[in-house]
Amino acid sequence: MTRGQVRRRLSVNWWQYLALALLPLFVINLVFGKTEPLLPVLAMPFFIAGVASMFVSLRYFNGYKHALISTQKNLDTPEEPAAWITLAARRRMALLIAALPAWIGALAVFVGLEAVPLFLLALSTLVLFYLYRIPRQLG
Repeated sequence: MTRGQVRRRLSVNWWQYLALALLPLFVINLVFGKTEPLLPVLAMPFFIAGVASMFVSLRYFNGYKHALISTQKNLDTPEEPAAWITLAARRRMALLIAALPAWIGALAVFVGLEAVPLFLLALSTLVLFYLYRIPRQLG
């Protein structure tokens, strides 16, 4: 594959993982948002857990950053395909971890978390995902 094809594939994967991260929150909120909350007292702990889960992604961002630097160094060398594969693997795991705030928000719908905190959890996932875009300089 050419470098452009790899970048396009990584871009499409980014959008797919973003949909995987945010769709459960929106669908569960649409379907179960108007039902009676199971344990309303747990709404705030779920929100706090969602916000705290953002910090779990710091460790994975470090690995992604090092894979990105390694890929940049290995451009136009025989190790370039392996560097792209490593970068994609590190980014895949980091994107799954970055989806945690939205997924915790999806679970929080059942305990009655309000719309504004749900929006904040979805926004934090979106911001974390933005960190994992492939920079233009890497092409």
